[in-house]
Amino acid sequence: MIPVNDVLIFAAACLLMVLTPGPNMIYLISRSICQGRKAGVTSLLGVVAGFFVHMFAAAVGLTAVFLAVPMAYETLKWAGALYLLWMAWQAVKPGARSAFEAQELVPDSSSKLVLMGFMTSVLNPKVAMFYLSVFPQFISPEHGSMFTQSLVLGLTQISVSFTVNLLIALFASGIAVWFVRNPLWLAVQRYVMGCVLAALAVRLMLEQRKTV
Repeated sequence: MIPVNDVLIFAAACLLMVLTPGPNMIYLISRSICQGRKAGVTSLLGVVAGFFVHMFAAAVGLTAVFLAVPMAYETLKWAGALYLLWMAWQAVKPGARSAFEAQELVPDSSSKLVLMGFMTSVLNPKVAMFYLSVFPQFISPEHGSMFTQSLVLGLTQISVSFTVNLLIALFASGIAVWFVRNPLWLAVQRYVMGCVLAALAVRLMLEQRKTV
């Protein structure tokens, strides 16, 4: 089994990912503000379904890669570190956009909301890169079945993302108004997130290569 400490660190990385503005967050906030909380929560169901696609693809693919090409871990490790550094830069760069600047969206049916949420999640490059680059850093052959480890980590990511996105969908309007009235806190949030992401990137770069 994956050590509890590693799971907690991974959960923290998932929290940082979901709090970093991206297609899923922007879509859910925009949908909630433009069409109401119910539409936001309905869209979230589609987003979560998309997470399961990423999870199973990663579980099957990464298991095969680790078994066939052990040195692939080193490549994925550096890819993950560079990706986290890129996310850190996106958070602190001049003119970084707030996800709480809602886009105008026309009302859609419940079925279309689920489908749009699903497609937004499946095609979300941020989620795909997270699963391909950060995900493998917390998987080790010595902890048992890599497929099972992938499922545990995947369900952790889905649980964290669902909880945070549900809160965002329910309180999007109030959060957006609060940030408009308190722009300093938005900047503070961005810089704190950027520093933590950079620190996690350094941790990954210093991590010793796992061997099969």
